[in-house]
Amino acid sequence: MFEYAPAPESRDVVGIRPSYGLFIDGEFVDGTGTPFKTVNPASEEVLAEVATASPDDVDRAVRAARKAFGGWSALPGSERAKYLFRIARIIQERSRELAVLESLDNGKPIRESRDVDLPLVAAHFFYYAGWADKLGYAGYGADPRPVGVAGQVIPWNFPLLMLAWKIAPALACGNTVVLKPAETTPLTALLFAEICRQADLPPGVVNIVTGAGETGAAVVNHPDVDKVAFTGSTEVGRQIARSVAGSGKKVTLELGGKAANIVFEDAALDQAVEGIVNGIFFNQGHVCCAGSRLLVQESIEAELLDALKRRLGTLRLGDPLDKNTDIGAINSAAQLARIRELSDLGEAEGAERWSPPCALPDKGFWFPPTIFTGVAQSHRIAREEVFGPVLSVLTFRTPAEAVEKANNTPFGLSAGVWTEKGSRILWMASKLRAGVVWANTFNRFDPTSPFGGYKESGYGREGGRHGLEAYLDV
Repeated sequence: MFEYAPAPESRDVVGIRPSYGLFIDGEFVDGTGTPFKTVNPASEEVLAEVATASPDDVDRAVRAARKAFGGWSALPGSERAKYLFRIARIIQERSRELAVLESLDNGKPIRESRDVDLPLVAAHFFYYAGWADKLGYAGYGADPRPVGVAGQVIPWNFPLLMLAWKIAPALACGNTVVLKPAETTPLTALLFAEICRQADLPPGVVNIVTGAGETGAAVVNHPDVDKVAFTGSTEVGRQIARSVAGSGKKVTLELGGKAANIVFEDAALDQAVEGIVNGIFFNQGHVCCAGSRLLVQESIEAELLDALKRRLGTLRLGDPLDKNTDIGAINSAAQLARIRELSDLGEAEGAERWSPPCALPDKGFWFPPTIFTGVAQSHRIAREEVFGPVLSVLTFRTPAEAVEKANNTPFGLSAGVWTEKGSRILWMASKLRAGVVWANTFNRFDPTSPFGGYKESGYGREGGRHGLEAYLDV
């Protein structure tokens, strides 16, 4: 096989400080909780010590956001748009620095953070900047008002992109923000705080508090938070829904998924294989809408699996900062343990496990790309979200059977359909109980398009005109 020479991206473009505080009212301040360390999952190297926000610190942040709300919400939309455009341009200017920092802190390949995450981050700020002075035309009334203070909690799989999904529409609508990034990936959010200062964003409009679940709970449950937005696990989403019930707070939840990627016998095989690989092995499978269940028409199962295994043999696992790397590190030791546990259960339940020959690095958190065949719908690997590079393969004979199997899940976030027939795509899309259905592609995102799920995948939409509704009092 042709061997690539290493092509590492330089770390010199990023200056990581030994320690970071909280970002409250436009300033970096000390936290009163016990600090924690964030590590590089590819090497287990400690990157920095980060402050933990106590409930008192969260209260300070919410009060700063409330104080800033009056002035920010009173600005004409065209003035708020100027700040959002400025932030978007600074993100573009500093995109290399942000991409390297994201890969260091998260473990994802630099190719993905550079070519996927960062362009989408800037695009979301540009897009919602365009909406800031047009809210009366969004379909939510002639003069919609902002909700107030938004408490936002984001996950570790797309740290900067999830920040953009949350902050951009909130600011465009005239709200102020208290954001809590994931404990294992706080560094790009803290660099974004510097970008807010560079853009001269008024103090208190964006506040960033770091910490673990207790900090997130303090943000969600604060009585002066008007809107809660959460992306993460279904389990935590349930806790949030219970805790805010009856409070009058607006809530959007974007939770887990177990998406079906459905391949019909007339699909373009090589194209479908690329879509399957992108659907489950992109970002090490740390994707809520990952195509983790492959439903393949029985007549082409053998041919498709042969092609898929050949393709997996060409994937390169290793240093996330190497531009040739396809699969990076698992984000944390805890997530690696979860992936291993469910994979071992898959074998114990009778499914057949396969991975390409793959040397794993000695240090860090690593898991090879893995396929399970002979999977039954009752198997836990077919029902539970693994959130790792693990694909379960099932078969079907008819479109009706494909729909029945695809919908046989407590989740409903996304699905993919691979076929040459446009009529079949439309029929399948009308039957699949999923918030997003991709046709002959997978994991395509655009700021103009709404994203969200049904059932245990949450409620509310982010992106597009629909993403404004959660931040407007309509």
